[in-house]
Amino acid sequence: MSSLGQVRSRWLFNRTVGVVLLWIVGIVGVAVLVNVIGVHVVGGIGAWADWLRHHALHFFTWRLCLYALVAYGWWWMGRRLRQRESAPDAHQRLLRVEIAVLTTVVLLESSQLLLQR
Repeated sequence: MSSLGQVRSRWLFNRTVGVVLLWIVGIVGVAVLVNVIGVHVVGGIGAWADWLRHHALHFFTWRLCLYALVAYGWWWMGRRLRQRESAPDAHQRLLRVEIAVLTTVVLLESSQLLLQR
């Protein structure tokens, strides 16, 4: 096996990657469980969809709080990165990521808004 193959396999079986994958599987599992329980509690898929539609403002508020928390963490991390790396290309990479994330959030939220109408 080549050294590149060994590097790839070491990355794939890294403990950190395993923990992250375990967290992702756990979060998806909890989301599925909440949806299944919600469907059973309200009496069916149609009633569950109505309940979700009626509480859309609560979920929007929740997402705004999460976005604010992530934005604060990003601002804190970006400030530290700018202090540590003064190269212009580091600032450009950070700016590109910020624009990509902001565009993604705006597109996701606008698609949710269009679905409600």
